[in-house]
Amino acid sequence: MSRRAGSRTTTTGRGLPGPAVRSALGVLAAMVVVTPFLGAWSYESARRAVSAQAAAPRVGADALPGEIVESRASAPIVLAYHDINPEPTNDYTLTPRQLDTQLAKLAAAGYRSLTTEEFTRYLATGTAPAPHTVYLTFDDGTRGLWAHADQVLAKHKMHAASFLITGAVGTHRPYYLSWAEIDLMRASGRWDFQDHTHLSHERAAIDAAGHLGSVLANRLWLEKEKRLETESEYRTRVRTDLDESLRAFSDHHLPAPQLFAYPFSETAGPTNLAARNTSVLERLLRERFTASLTNVSTRPLPAGPRAAAARQVQRLEVMRTTSTNTFVKQLNEWVSRSPAEVPEPLRHPEQWRFPGSPSGTGLAALTGKGVANGTYVSAVHLPMGTADWDTYRVSATVAGLSGTRTSASVEVGHGSLVPVMVTVSEAGVRVTERPADGTARVTTGKVAPAAEHRLDLEVSPGGVRITVDGGHALVARATEEPDPARTSGGVALAVRNEADKAAWPRFTALHVKP
Repeated sequence: MSRRAGSRTTTTGRGLPGPAVRSALGVLAAMVVVTPFLGAWSYESARRAVSAQAAAPRVGADALPGEIVESRASAPIVLAYHDINPEPTNDYTLTPRQLDTQLAKLAAAGYRSLTTEEFTRYLATGTAPAPHTVYLTFDDGTRGLWAHADQVLAKHKMHAASFLITGAVGTHRPYYLSWAEIDLMRASGRWDFQDHTHLSHERAAIDAAGHLGSVLANRLWLEKEKRLETESEYRTRVRTDLDESLRAFSDHHLPAPQLFAYPFSETAGPTNLAARNTSVLERLLRERFTASLTNVSTRPLPAGPRAAAARQVQRLEVMRTTSTNTFVKQLNEWVSRSPAEVPEPLRHPEQWRFPGSPSGTGLAALTGKGVANGTYVSAVHLPMGTADWDTYRVSATVAGLSGTRTSASVEVGHGSLVPVMVTVSEAGVRVTERPADGTARVTTGKVAPAAEHRLDLEVSPGGVRITVDGGHALVARATEEPDPARTSGGVALAVRNEADKAAWPRFTALHVKP
């Protein structure tokens, strides 16, 4: 074919493209125009995707071992869950059957689930709508909540709160919830939605060596600039993330969240913020939320006056490895008790915890056995269940004291901001006050030398009156403006033996009264 003949197939008239080229150009133009809409449609489809729901499993009575302890009235227990899936791939994901069994245990024990509004009202007033309540929380906003957890909640007529990573909603399907699923969950009346950051639930480099840390609680390493974020840059970044999250709630017509759940429970993790500014994040959260939730705390903060004052509530985290028996055991440790309900703590070895002690350490270490390797052992009685004790009496009898190298201690207000420890030896007594925001204060005195002494402590928000053997009296933590939220807490014990061959001192009696 000649060049001229060939040219007629591609051009006509005044050099315009022929039909084939016009057709190809038309298709190309259509693709240019349509592609953004296809992308938008794909995003919108994912955003509006609704997964099928699975029916709640059937759980028989034989799957319900153990009993939740009864108390006259208990503060709400806050449970922390993550994902629900019949085929878990990690320890943070429970099966629907596990969740069903746990909610069945709670229902059988008379527990009522709270909405977020009811829970925050409790923090403000100290009043719950029922004697035994639980606040069910699920972090991250995973699709398993709609597909598998929702019908389990329906079966047990319970309510839960999903803490959303708002920037992840509708992404990485089918892992995260879509906004359409969130709309359906809200409409069911079984769910409300709270905050878990916009896109700050991740770890990134926080130093030149590449060590990873939570992006919410640390200044980030800026690799291109070979430096850390300034604290001003950190504040701006975190403030922007929190506000974007709040905007997402508003844009999708969800009520403004009242609570914030820390990713990775940063409250107890290391941070590279300067010491004077470690509260920057806390201030940013307090400006936006009623309280924050964490699974790890430097001191016991179960729901109650102490946690309400701190505006931070500790949750009981439930893992796939949490058996039903363990679930019941942990709940029993968190059930709040009154002093009248545990009058003789030494009769209940299961109620004691030994933080920092070798594995296997038990109550015998305080009642005469001591420890094989070491000179000191301490234990806390129901640290979660007694966190809000503010007015009570403790009477303790200690035997086996010898010289100055053995002693025994009783601490009241454990976990409070102003705990008081009373230590007695054969011929002396020492009272130590360790305020969290001040200098420790130590008061000493002498007592009639004896191998056995009795300590009586009267605890109130206004102070602690200490009597040794019915005579020698001391007063600690006296204040004209008592604040139960600062001073509340239960009892801890300790024994010390630094003598080479002396027997360990021992507690022979311990009584608690209102």
